[in-house]
Amino acid sequence: MTSLTSRPESTRRASRVLVDQLVLQGVDRVFCVPGESFLGVLDALYDTPQIELVTCRHEGGASMMAEAYGKLTGRPGIVFCSRGPGATNASCGLHVAFQDSTPMIMFIGQNPRGIAEREGFQEVDYRRMFGTQAKAVLQLDDGARTSEYLTRAFQLAISGRPGPVVIPIPEDMLRDEVSCADGKVAKPPRTDPAPVCVEEVRQALEVAKRPIIMLGGLDWNDKNVSAFREFAESSNIPVCATFRRQDLLDNNSEVYIGEFGLGPNPALVQTVKDADLLLVIGARLGEIGTNSYTIMDIPCPQQKLIHVYPDPNELGHVFQPELGIVSRPGEFAEALAKGGPVKGDWAEDRKVQRKEARASFESWTAPRTSVGNIQMCEIMKWLDDNVPQDTIYTNGAGNFTVWLHRFHRYRQRGTQLAPICGSMGYGVPAALAAKFARPNSTVICIAGDGDFQMSGTELATAVAHNLKIRIIILNNGMLATIRMHQEMHYPKRISGSTLSKGNPDFTAFAKSYGAFAKRVEHTAEFADAFKEADAFDGPAVLEVMIDPEAISPNFSLTELQNRK
Repeated sequence: MTSLTSRPESTRRASRVLVDQLVLQGVDRVFCVPGESFLGVLDALYDTPQIELVTCRHEGGASMMAEAYGKLTGRPGIVFCSRGPGATNASCGLHVAFQDSTPMIMFIGQNPRGIAEREGFQEVDYRRMFGTQAKAVLQLDDGARTSEYLTRAFQLAISGRPGPVVIPIPEDMLRDEVSCADGKVAKPPRTDPAPVCVEEVRQALEVAKRPIIMLGGLDWNDKNVSAFREFAESSNIPVCATFRRQDLLDNNSEVYIGEFGLGPNPALVQTVKDADLLLVIGARLGEIGTNSYTIMDIPCPQQKLIHVYPDPNELGHVFQPELGIVSRPGEFAEALAKGGPVKGDWAEDRKVQRKEARASFESWTAPRTSVGNIQMCEIMKWLDDNVPQDTIYTNGAGNFTVWLHRFHRYRQRGTQLAPICGSMGYGVPAALAAKFARPNSTVICIAGDGDFQMSGTELATAVAHNLKIRIIILNNGMLATIRMHQEMHYPKRISGSTLSKGNPDFTAFAKSYGAFAKRVEHTAEFADAFKEADAFDGPAVLEVMIDPEAISPNFSLTELQNRK
């Protein structure tokens, strides 16, 4: 094993240099599907006990695990994949990392340098392929520059707007004997909020009659979150979260008024439209988080917009702020809170506004009865009452996610692991990553039957590592989101969205891997089934049989079909 302390330049294989840089950057786990194009790296990892190698069943699962790991740890998640088909499979996790602004590095085993540009076996030009899906594509052709490239990649991934970096590594280059000094640990550049900017924001909040604060981004810590909560509550300022960032403020806080996601509370939309000041801290203001760019006028909002974001290129990207501030969101929120609460002349009016907005949130998230024997609102309530507050929930994409995001209350930072880009198949790999990152936390994946089948084979990875993840499959025998849109826009012309005739027996499927599995057909069965699953020392799957009529909390399938 190579020492990393006070080492002078010496000759090493490029693959050894690469892995040494991973150790130096604090990497403790890498995800991959092994490939012959990066055998040199696998060999170097054999002598590197500091890094656990996680062998996945599909490159898409590996890349999503790496992305989710980066989300939770704040350091780049690492995935290795083989060239051509392997990289193509892994691109789904790369897309999540790019749209979700997650630090990640994807290494691709590339063709040998001597056959480059001949369209050799599985050869792809990754600069062109991933040029718009990564912050940079850095092909490492010279082994002597390995530490330079890796240091740059880690720095890029965590700086400004975080995101993924792609590094193709020619397989013959990994065997080169090179003289290469180690780099240094990459750290985000300092973007401390200027006191004059903090004061200007405080003054704006003091004079605003109807201020709203919107939270987003990943770059927060528990101290930031706690300080901001105290500030918002003592100032009586309503706070909403952008899409899938609901865990940045305890949802039981009196100032929390909901999330801007798919199908948001119409009252919340109107509240933000009626605001005279919108302070956005950390959110990118993308399509979903702005209700398809409708909550403000483009390019100049009717509200006074103050936008705090770590990357200056995102300020004014769609909405022109009156004040744009380049700062990491958590640091800015904590600096804002240090001045104590803001009151102003409108304190009582704000209190009324906040109470009205909170009441609307409570009404929007109140339990409701669905068609069929399974009542998901009751199940979510049982989970909220019976699992720890630091439980991490993961999910992919589909109508089933509404039961989680609308009716579960996130209580702590780092407990929501979901794809802002809306990718199916994310929940299962994310659950594995969460358990790797936080082995002492309860991890629950909520998946649809179609969503689960995108990456359900990663149960094998969970069994191999004995990960106590709990997967709840909501099985209604259809791709419910697609079916819903078909009923809305192409009534009585259902095409391709039915799964019931091809679905497996999910309990038998899970058991075949060595996981615990049980089917739940009535709400009353869920509590005992979950307790039984939770007692199992390994991954567990509960298949919850949802009536196809319960296509949404808002309406049944028949009600949808009968709409005029």
